Amino acid sequence: MSVAHLDDQKINLLRDIPDLFPVRRDNYQHWNIKIFNREKILCRNYLSANRRGFYKIVFINEGKGVFTLGLHTYHINEPTILFVHPNEIVSWKNLGLKSASTGYFCLFKKQFVEENQLFKAIMHKYLLFSDTGKSVIQLPKESVATITQIFKQMEQESGPFADDALQAYLQLIMVEGSKAGLHAKTGTLTNDYRQVHDFFQLLEKETSAIGYKNPLKIKTAKEFASCLAVHPNHLNALLKKQTGQNISTHIKNRLLEEGKILLLQTDWSLQHIGHAIGFAEQSNFSHFFKKNIGITPMAFRKSHGR
Repeated sequence: MSVAHLDDQKINLLRDIPDLFPVRRDNYQHWNIKIFNREKILCRNYLSANRRGFYKIVFINEGKGVFTLGLHTYHINEPTILFVHPNEIVSWKNLGLKSASTGYFCLFKKQFVEENQLFKAIMHKYLLFSDTGKSVIQLPKESVATITQIFKQMEQESGPFADDALQAYLQLIMVEGSKAGLHAKTGTLTNDYRQVHDFFQLLEKETSAIGYKNPLKIKTAKEFASCLAVHPNHLNALLKKQTGQNISTHIKNRLLEEGKILLLQTDWSLQHIGHAIGFAEQSNFSHFFKKNIGITPMAFRKSHGR
């Protein structure tokens, strides 16, 4: 597998993976494991900068692109399988729109893993999701055939025992990937991309554990730039170049996402939720939410059955 240098890399749009595919980032839909055929899905450029509610396995049989996982970058130009942890910052840039795109990808929820401790132990054993040095594997021909057949069988699973069967197939994929053992070498990232990565990592750190007793401490462009020891204008220019959006838009989108999660996954009052994500007054949080989402926080909560 050859290595790419991202000197000319530009992620055209900041998009979380579910915005590109027919699934949502949140945990509100009633599924635990989903399978998708890459031939049927348009694979666009994306940068997934937020933590997701699911793990992801991507099997690329045909297709070319540049894949980044945290601060590692890979030039994918032959059969490869990728194991992506929910908390990793990842991006994909297509190389050649006319090239074939075949293979599969699978999403399975963090909650499903936590509820199945034996499966969780197997994931820990192989370290494919937790050790980024083992997360990208070049596949020999025999492994390509085996993994293709496994995914075909997964596509056909349905009924009350589907999750049990799919879990077993996921274990087989991890075994097959580990057997191949051809861990790809990484290339270098530009300093610009590294600084963008550091911003998203800080944004993740600041929002991943917010609560009423641990409210958001920084939420302005100036504060984020100060923590990263860069000028706000410089950081803003980098984000615009790499993602098409400025600092404030990324922060706003993340606050809205956290607000939605707290509205649907907790019974907290609007005052508590607003306080957690950095609003001193509940009315300010409600105004912010309605202005950007189109409905009030309470209406949003009710519309999802809470």
